[in-house]
Amino acid sequence: MEKLCERLGYTFKNETLMMTALTHPSYGSDHRVPHYQRLEFLGDAVLELAVSRYLFDTLPDVDEGKLTRIRSILVREETLARAAKRIDLGRFIRLSVGEERSGGRQKASILADIIEALLAAVYLDDGFDRAVTIVGDLLGPEVAAAIEDRPDAKSALQELLQRNGDMPVYELLKTEGPPHAPRFTYCVRVRDEKVGEGVGTSKQSAQQAAAKDALKRMGALS
Repeated sequence: MEKLCERLGYTFKNETLMMTALTHPSYGSDHRVPHYQRLEFLGDAVLELAVSRYLFDTLPDVDEGKLTRIRSILVREETLARAAKRIDLGRFIRLSVGEERSGGRQKASILADIIEALLAAVYLDDGFDRAVTIVGDLLGPEVAAAIEDRPDAKSALQELLQRNGDMPVYELLKTEGPPHAPRFTYCVRVRDEKVGEGVGTSKQSAQQAAAKDALKRMGALS
């Protein structure tokens, strides 16, 4: 675990917190040890506030609307999973044999959950300021890209529709593929009318694809 601490830039005083954060429920159930779900619950809130504080401190000239948009990008499952893969977090997770065989070490949902659990563990071990520092180290590389990014497709579609008092509704059409490599198909509806459809390897990416398709059909995206 010393290698993971090096990559996080933090050494835990209470190593039990770290081990719990790295323990998948499947392993916890098999071995009757605590797993990360309670820490994940806390970590979700820690992540939101720590990212907000990090952006507030490091981007003093960025307005509230853009800060909100950047934050929404940073707390997504895909972004957290990308940060997790950059430090090779998957190799440190404690998984059941079945979850291991199904590709659990590379599942975006598991990696994102463990990032949240680790942030909660850091918060409990050394306080909020340390959690903000870890957020900056983990997600700093994503911030520059997020600043330059246009609004994501879902946000852009919602902003466009809200001008007429409408809201998009996303509907799961089907799920295909094996558990370790699922493919989701979503459509987006406005006033019960289907305006776009998309496919992705996560529910979020499929919804983004559906929103992008809708924007193209509306002539709002080239």
